[in-house]
Amino acid sequence: MANKVSNGKADVLVLGGGMMGVCVAYYLAERGSTVILVEKGTVGHGCSFANAGYVVPGHSMPLATPGIMAQGIKWMLNPESPFFIKPRWDKDLVRWLWQFRGACRTGRMYKSMEYLCELNRASMELYRELAREKASEFYFEQKGLLIVCKTQANMDAAIREVKDKEKLNIEAQVLNQTELKLLEPTIGAEVLGGVHFMQDGHLNSKEFVTGLAESAKKKGAVILEETEVIGWEEGGDKVRKVITTRGDFEAEQIVLATGAWSAGLMKKLGIKLLVQPAKGYSLTYKKPPVSPQIPMLLSETKVAITPLKDELRMGGTLELAGLNLTINRRRVGAIMKAVPQYLEGIDPANLELVELWRGLRPCSPDGVPIIDRSRRYENLVVACGHAMQGVSLGPITGKLVSQMLLGDKPMINLAPISCERFG
Repeated sequence: MANKVSNGKADVLVLGGGMMGVCVAYYLAERGSTVILVEKGTVGHGCSFANAGYVVPGHSMPLATPGIMAQGIKWMLNPESPFFIKPRWDKDLVRWLWQFRGACRTGRMYKSMEYLCELNRASMELYRELAREKASEFYFEQKGLLIVCKTQANMDAAIREVKDKEKLNIEAQVLNQTELKLLEPTIGAEVLGGVHFMQDGHLNSKEFVTGLAESAKKKGAVILEETEVIGWEEGGDKVRKVITTRGDFEAEQIVLATGAWSAGLMKKLGIKLLVQPAKGYSLTYKKPPVSPQIPMLLSETKVAITPLKDELRMGGTLELAGLNLTINRRRVGAIMKAVPQYLEGIDPANLELVELWRGLRPCSPDGVPIIDRSRRYENLVVACGHAMQGVSLGPITGKLVSQMLLGDKPMINLAPISCERFG
């Protein structure tokens, strides 16, 4: 491969400056490849900016699970529900929902869960490695993740997950209300019990992505912000040029890692990519004197709580409404109302708000990422569709894509994350 970036040419052109694109650029630059990364906004300011930041080798669950379709139909009638599909006629959404329905089968769900656990374990090891090497200065702790339940039905479901995960050598503890409160004193009286996945961790994803981008630049990567991809120039079985708002770029290999915008860009190449944007919200507050110490997922309301260094973050909802970044205040209010039901002495209404944020998660129908080389264009690789595990799977995605491009044997079997699984 070449040793120099010039005239908009490089060994690899990475499209997207979020978690996936930056991890790909870092691992390629580390191996000596010349890399140009283009980002339509600023690095780390898309879905990587203010999410829950979970790294989940333990609580690795796919988006599609048995019963979620029926539950989703009920939730559609509730404007404050954690999962919502905006009714609209959209052929791409219909195709996605059909595949989602198939992925909800029990056997398919277990296969996805097993594979996600493998990916997440490998990603956690890479996070530890990056932290040791100080490749990025970022807040990172491994205190586990609590699944907190108010109802017996959800407690039973959490216990079933523990039994399933035991078969995959995942450590988890089932805790009653007393045991849970000893571990996390902010737990309220209405909580029935929960599960502690001890292997899981959490981080400040914005710090990680921006820090890793700086490390990639030190290793020779060129990162161009405010550079939006607006088209392609094809030739035979290759993408010859990528057309952007700051000129045209050429590369031997191209990586599409533009998250929720990936399907639209692929459509311009005549390729259907089954990825739907799913809006989520977060509220980041100045950390109060009394604050949770362990990240937790509130089971019934699907609200995530993440303690950071100086902040406390609360996030949730999965809203399939297209490329729509408007703020639904009722859904934000539902997140705020959920927290006091589970935690004592913590009411968002009494906390100092730092930021209300929303972002679009790129979701494949089964919630397992798509990391694959295009069958039509031999120099195009796709890396997207990570659903709600984008932060958790960032490093392993970067490593696998770099191995694919450099001709190495991938450290994990790539067949379950190919585009072909959707037919």
